[in-house]
Amino acid sequence: MPTATDRLTLLLESTGEGIFGIDMAGQCTFVNRAAAVALGYRTEMVLGRNMHELIHHSHADGRHYPECDCPIFNAFRRGLPCRIDDEVLWRADGSSFPAEYSSYPVIEDGVVQGAVVTFVDITERKRAQELLKKTNDELEARVAERTAQLRDLANHLETVREGERKRIAREIHDELGSLLVALKMDTHWLGRRVEGQAALQAKCQGMGRLIDTAVDNVGRIITDLRPSILDHQGLWAALEWHAQEFIESSELDATLQVHVARGVPPPEGGLAIAVFRIFQEMLSNVARHARARSVQMRITVDDPPEPVLYIDVRDDGVGAPAAALADPHSFGVIGMRERASHFGGRVLIDSAPGHGTRVRLVMPLEAA
Repeated sequence: MPTATDRLTLLLESTGEGIFGIDMAGQCTFVNRAAAVALGYRTEMVLGRNMHELIHHSHADGRHYPECDCPIFNAFRRGLPCRIDDEVLWRADGSSFPAEYSSYPVIEDGVVQGAVVTFVDITERKRAQELLKKTNDELEARVAERTAQLRDLANHLETVREGERKRIAREIHDELGSLLVALKMDTHWLGRRVEGQAALQAKCQGMGRLIDTAVDNVGRIITDLRPSILDHQGLWAALEWHAQEFIESSELDATLQVHVARGVPPPEGGLAIAVFRIFQEMLSNVARHARARSVQMRITVDDPPEPVLYIDVRDDGVGAPAAALADPHSFGVIGMRERASHFGGRVLIDSAPGHGTRVRLVMPLEAA
């Protein structure tokens, strides 16, 4: 009948993991067949050898690995068991392989006698990890490239849309505006020639009021399409004008602070349009969703040579949960963030139910 030692030896020889033992001097006391084969040694060539000097003497890049730093030996010298998977072991032919190894102290009668070490060759695992990382990197690169293409397309479409808005606003102003002015003059002319005829004169006056209303509506539509102040007086004036319009129409307890550092000209083109539309969306959200009593608006442009535009809109309304702001169907939020990111800016939103909402735009202007 096999003894306990025979059974232990059989167990060590049958396992697929490499196993060896070391004494307090770091010399090999036993080694199983799997370990000897993996390391390229015969069993008798390993027994009695210092295992650090034999298989763990250098890092993967060839640098010397001091024995005092060896986690395998620290298991019995300092009582620090370990499990390491980012180092290499060295074969008899001078080649190395990535290994996962563990080292645990052997204790008899309360005294540390050495350590037992198990290891496996993880070359295939490392290769699979590298392949997975490479695949993920390629996928991320493709996603980033496609995202950049989509953002460029979105910006191009937005530029085309703004150009079309500008053209339509100009045509409405030139064509419909001139027709309404002509109608107003004709109505005034007709009203003077029916003096004494109360019914006709009242009709002319009513027609005049309708034309005045139409003129006001046409002006509002033109402004919504493309505020002329943006083109004629620049972004700073357009932002302040829109804020004042909001204050007058919203009937909220609203405050506005504007500070533009001296020497910072307003940006033009797509950047100016993007900032103006983001500000419009900020105030539109307050009017439509916040149910607020007050709102604070702050527009700040700091000093050159690298000026940054800050727009801060804060209300005391109902607020919104984080999930609602991250909803892929929150097109207003997505639109603001996309507009800002295209020009290197950021839109930051802080909100919670019952605690109001704060929306901030941070837009660098050095490119402008």
